[in-house]
Amino acid sequence: MNLQQVREFLEHEFPQNTATVDSVGDGKAVIHQQIDYQHLRPGDTVSGPTLMTVADCAIYVAIQGVIGPEPLAVTTSLNINFLRKPLAGKNIIGKAELIKVGKRLIIGEVRLYSQGLDEPVAFVTATYSVPPK
Repeated sequence: MNLQQVREFLEHEFPQNTATVDSVGDGKAVIHQQIDYQHLRPGDTVSGPTLMTVADCAIYVAIQGVIGPEPLAVTTSLNINFLRKPLAGKNIIGKAELIKVGKRLIIGEVRLYSQGLDEPVAFVTATYSVPPK
């Protein structure tokens, strides 16, 4: 699926999604999440659940770009390493890359960035299960 197709797919299948897809293709995806007050926790940092959501969405988008529209692809595991404090009020950018695309399992990684920082704020690996065709 190309960028427009993925955007339309997410709008239809996941209208609650608030992340924006910036690019998709070749087993990669870049998305961003605008950070508002509801995404923050005490200490003026972005919450862990927000970071996990961005990572999960980024891998899901990369998968859709490879296998086509499959709403029932589901996360089977997600591991996140928090590396540094995200900047409050700055977009979180998720850069996903698929490592292995099998018939039933897909493995990917995501680097999460606060807009304006060169170093990632978190590193994520995830595995997805894809229903049989």
